[in-house]
Amino acid sequence: MPETLDFAVVGGGFTGLSAAARLAKLAPSARIALFEAETIGAGSSGHTGGMVLAETAAGDMPGLGDVLGGFSSIVREFKIDCDLTLPGVWEVGRSATRPDSPIQWVDSGDLRTQKAVPGGSIDPGKMVSGLAEAAAQHGTLILENSPIEDIGFGDPLRLKVAGGREITARKVLLATNAESLELNALAGVADPKFTLALAIGELKDSQLRNLGLDSGRPFYTSDLPYLWGRLLHGNHMIFGSGLVHLENWQELRNIDVSLGEAARLMAALERRVRSLHSELREVEITHRWGGPILIADKWEPVFRQHAKMDNVTVLGAYSGHGVALSVYLGSWAAEAMLERRPLPDWA
Repeated sequence: MPETLDFAVVGGGFTGLSAAARLAKLAPSARIALFEAETIGAGSSGHTGGMVLAETAAGDMPGLGDVLGGFSSIVREFKIDCDLTLPGVWEVGRSATRPDSPIQWVDSGDLRTQKAVPGGSIDPGKMVSGLAEAAAQHGTLILENSPIEDIGFGDPLRLKVAGGREITARKVLLATNAESLELNALAGVADPKFTLALAIGELKDSQLRNLGLDSGRPFYTSDLPYLWGRLLHGNHMIFGSGLVHLENWQELRNIDVSLGEAARLMAALERRVRSLHSELREVEITHRWGGPILIADKWEPVFRQHAKMDNVTVLGAYSGHGVALSVYLGSWAAEAMLERRPLPDWA
């Protein structure tokens, strides 16, 4: 572990790994390290459903640019084999009147496709691994099981690593999203939640056709109650919905999807999936899990300088739209730290 750094990235998910890869490529002589409290992908990035969407949960933001184009470019640039496909995404709702809707389900009303929007899916595990390999190959030191417990704001910045080590850095990116909210000054500003998903067993091709999913497009609902889903390898599927309320982000460490509020919401999700269509009534539920997300005001992502010092950048709160957006904005954050691009004016 080094004693001094030019750039420190805190958080080993999509955001931090993307930023570290970009920093290392653009500044090959810089001393760069990424600090992850557990192992890479242990937080939101390792628990996401892998659906790729354009823009943010709040829609287009001033100066945002082409998220899907930028994301795809990063995947190509760093040669990341993450099974990226962009067939489009079905937006479905309960007020659609489209007579030729391929999706005809029942879920608090008749669910029908309203339109196809840009997007698709990736394999999240391959994305985490690919970004980490790219960052390491370009010179980033990746330090797992190295949580940052505090930052001493000054010139240089002093990062206090668990175990008593202290490291100095010129600039820091805090990419911990729903965790370490005291560190990134988002406690009371954004709400951490725990969201749920389940996977079902293999479906026949005929079942996919009857479900209206033979195009391979993921889907999400445009109205409430919210539901999303997508195909996996071998005609398996995942569905997701539900938010577990938390009093403190540290509760994320101990949530068990078989207990308490998480178990109640998981059971409700399972009932919804089985009731969507006759083809799903008897499906096997093979996996149940959940993961953290962070929701800020008006569903807008947080991308700004830390309240205490300009040399610290805070990035997160993707509100469920983080797969493409986090990678795209992580690369942008690296360019901003190198003073090659300004931060957006979203405050």
